[in-house]
Amino acid sequence: MSNVLLPPPVTNLRTVSDTKRAFYNYHSRPINSLYRRVIEELMVEMHLLSVNVDFVYNPLYALGVITSFDRFMVGYEPEQDKESILSAICQAVEGDPQQYRQDAEALKSDLANLSLGDLNTQLASAKTTDGNGLQNKLHVVATQASAKYTRLMAVGLYTLFETVDLSALEDKDSREEMLKTAAEMLALPAEKVDKDLELYRSNLDKMAQAQEVMKDILEAERKKREQRAQAKADSPTAETVAPPDVTDTPDAPETEEA
Repeated sequence: MSNVLLPPPVTNLRTVSDTKRAFYNYHSRPINSLYRRVIEELMVEMHLLSVNVDFVYNPLYALGVITSFDRFMVGYEPEQDKESILSAICQAVEGDPQQYRQDAEALKSDLANLSLGDLNTQLASAKTTDGNGLQNKLHVVATQASAKYTRLMAVGLYTLFETVDLSALEDKDSREEMLKTAAEMLALPAEKVDKDLELYRSNLDKMAQAQEVMKDILEAERKKREQRAQAKADSPTAETVAPPDVTDTPDAPETEEA
């Protein structure tokens, strides 16, 4: 038997570094420091899913991506850079940013005029009943038993309930029970969904607090700049010294005659 070690097979699988490099090629403007970690964590998570053979894209995942991005990017400045950043993330993982946005918006549109009871009814029949609109999309998720689970799908599920009846999520016990049942109806791991959504809510609270702190800091800096500018405007740059007036020169003293 030969003892020659064969080299590992060559693979063209994209790395996290490849994806980050692609992102900064698509979006070359500086990233606001408060949001850099949020952006990179979302990008890395999407990268790891995109190279996983068991991952299957679906509208619930797209809704989770768009909701996470929009919620955590609240207050980003400059505002006009947000869509460029989202587009760069999607393109960096070889996705179509328009598809993500369109699929997310279409899923939310399917919820228009639905009650909480209507949503639960369609969730209850997701595994067995295909159909149009929301029912079809829920059926696709529920029948992808071998597909890779991601917390972004949990965020998408949470957004369904949030869109239909935000008040239904206020009570912790009823919220957890409702989401657990919904996860089971969609063949999602209920325990992971629960943990991921608690972390999601906690991180949203932390981000909101950080944004408020940043607002206070920026406001304090703005006031300081205004005060310095006002102080500079109020103080003269140099004292003005009047030149001597030659007409005021005293006459020479008169001499007495001998």
